[in-house]
Amino acid sequence: MSTTARPLEGKTVIDLTTALSGPYATLLLAGLGARVIKVENPTRGGDSSRNNSPYVTREGLSVLRTSDEDMSVSMMLRGRNKESVTLNMKHPEARQVFLDLVANADIVVENYSAGVTSRLGIDYESVRHLNPALVYTSISGFGAQGGAGTGKAMDTIIQALSGVMMTAGKPGDGPVRFGLPIGDLVAPLFGVIGTLAAVLQAERTGEGQHVDVSMLGALTSLVACEPFDAFEKIGLPLRTGDYVPRLAPFGTFATSDGWFALCAPTDEFARGVMTALGTPELVDDERFARRDGRVANADTLHAMIAQWAQHLTTADATARLEAAGVPAAPVRSTAEAVRDPLVRERGEVVQLAHPNFGVQEELFGAGLPMRLSASDTSLNEPAPGLGEHTETVLRSLLGYADEQIARLRDTGAL
Repeated sequence: MSTTARPLEGKTVIDLTTALSGPYATLLLAGLGARVIKVENPTRGGDSSRNNSPYVTREGLSVLRTSDEDMSVSMMLRGRNKESVTLNMKHPEARQVFLDLVANADIVVENYSAGVTSRLGIDYESVRHLNPALVYTSISGFGAQGGAGTGKAMDTIIQALSGVMMTAGKPGDGPVRFGLPIGDLVAPLFGVIGTLAAVLQAERTGEGQHVDVSMLGALTSLVACEPFDAFEKIGLPLRTGDYVPRLAPFGTFATSDGWFALCAPTDEFARGVMTALGTPELVDDERFARRDGRVANADTLHAMIAQWAQHLTTADATARLEAAGVPAAPVRSTAEAVRDPLVRERGEVVQLAHPNFGVQEELFGAGLPMRLSASDTSLNEPAPGLGEHTETVLRSLLGYADEQIARLRDTGAL
């Protein structure tokens, strides 16, 4: 089948986002084929990600910016397949340019703090009359309604409030902050799902709508996917460290040269564990033959596996478990994980390219982790320079004359 078509081809997105949560949402839309026009503030140097160390320079990676050509790795990753225009949204003439962009777009995505877009006069209620089918997506920390204590949100703040920090670690440990910014990354996934659903409805009814996603709500909803309240009521520990007793044998185990993960909650998998350990006589032991017995004797079972594993290499331990039909895998470093030939072949992780210096051989970034049988979903265009497409967009999309663009630039609107 042909893979030249792109699912969102013909759709135009006005991207008012900055940092991570919003730009990741628009990156996904760009990978699906939408034309994403990134609006950046020229008075602040554009998207805050442009000033995230490290930078790619002509000589390679650097903690410090060395020239105007240098680009942050963050922007190289999040800015792919996007066009950049500069607009000073506090300038009255810039607001009119924005309204003209909205009138010619299908989707707007913003991640300002609650209340900012209304103060600027660019919120959904202020622009919906220009484009009845417009889908306007807001990704914020606490929801577009705002309220007391709902100011600027950072990922760690959202992790703290969602309860997710108290789902990892051992009982009695302090809170565990996830190294991956999961609050920043979960919200845009729901933002894209809501946006695409609203676009489908707009195509059917001719009416757009406001899609409102909060980082706190998105992450807390995932915490609520596990019945932690029920665990607590029946006395099961919420935090279980390296192991999960209610699914025993289940967890991560140290070897002589690393760690591996083991997941064997079923009777069949548990029998495989006994075989791998060289203790087949325990298959029929009432402590381990059925799940309830394994849960009741989880400490004993996990201690047996730990004792066995510490004398083996990770490769040897996982090979023995896999040979016995048990789900097991080494715990890899991030560097090892992003270089996995499988995820690279599938385009789920790709090499990053600087717009001027080309591909950086040892620098990898997220691809689009979905494959469509008849569609292209690649992120193959490098991130743009700040304002690189301003004049092109104003001419081609809005029909502005050169004199009008020059005047807007002279007045500080662009």
